[in-house]
Amino acid sequence: MRSNYRKIGDFIRLVDERNTGLKITKLLGLSISKQFIPSVANIIGADMENYKIIRRNQFACSVMQVRRDKKMPVALLQEVDEAIISQAYLVFEVINTEILLPEYLMMWFSRQEFDREACFYAIGGVRGSLEWEDFCDMELPIPDIAKQREIIKEYNVLVNRIALNNQLIQKLEETAQAIYKQWFVDFEFPDQNGKPYQSNGGEMVESEFGEIPKNWQVSDYETVINFKTGKLNSNAAVENGKYPFFTCSSETFKTNTYSFNTEAVILAGNNASAIYPLKYFVGKFDAYQRTYIITSKCDLLSNKQIYFSLKDELENFKGISSGTATKFLTIKILNNLKIVISDEFIYRKFDFISNAIFNKIQILQKEQEILNNLHNTILVKIIK
Repeated sequence: MRSNYRKIGDFIRLVDERNTGLKITKLLGLSISKQFIPSVANIIGADMENYKIIRRNQFACSVMQVRRDKKMPVALLQEVDEAIISQAYLVFEVINTEILLPEYLMMWFSRQEFDREACFYAIGGVRGSLEWEDFCDMELPIPDIAKQREIIKEYNVLVNRIALNNQLIQKLEETAQAIYKQWFVDFEFPDQNGKPYQSNGGEMVESEFGEIPKNWQVSDYETVINFKTGKLNSNAAVENGKYPFFTCSSETFKTNTYSFNTEAVILAGNNASAIYPLKYFVGKFDAYQRTYIITSKCDLLSNKQIYFSLKDELENFKGISSGTATKFLTIKILNNLKIVISDEFIYRKFDFISNAIFNKIQILQKEQEILNNLHNTILVKIIK
């Protein structure tokens, strides 16, 4: 029944509070995945007094490029009491929280159907924007407060489990990265007596990489690593697709085709802010044409080592990538990078340990897919 549907605009109002006196310094950005993130904007010379203040339980949104991105970036601030955001964003709040809970409204904004409707109303061609008035005219069902609280409680149980899994995944990856650094950067892998190699007198030799363990070598990426790129356009993404679709976005999309069935490191080849998402994946997937698919072609180099080697380079990429409005990681930049190649004993030991860790990560990621499907089911319940 649509009898309980009401216009969004009847329950929200715009807020335009500026950072006069520079009282607030925490600067946030807004992601396409509907979350607040630390801002990566260049604020040198910017008038920070003109930035907007956003407070707990207020929303920020971008109505620009909704049609192009097929999503409306909108998020509810709950992590901190206050922050500042770019004046390009709109800030709004619920007028009466005894009638509509902000968390319930954010659940509505999280639905795929909401984004589809926003795209329908977006105007202005390829980078179509959504007019504020059209946004306010969009409708949602508003049950009584008790029902809203019930839906939110069920939703939060699932969201908290997803968050916990994300924390576990992060901790596991941090563990693998710490082992990588200890072994391949500090050269403190276990020697034959189980003690850290370099600090216990392990023999080192000079190389272009500096001192490295005896019987190790240094190679450039071009010699030991394969680089391929995807073939698809960014619009190849489909909702509820069968296979992961990797683009230059930090978000992983879906598609119904696959061109790769392998273990690989996936690296974005361009980004406006020179921040290049890096991922590790095993299985069937497809990729955008400016996304690098990276695999080892050396018997003593694992894809996990390549992943962590590239992760160490991400900050450097900001200074050496080319382009003006959009930054590019060229194959020439990547081919010239250096990587250490261990002896067979350390290669096998690291591969065994890192495989065990990444297998646990993959189990958690598969559980996340199931939880995300349940997450979507709960969002559908809103309209019932």
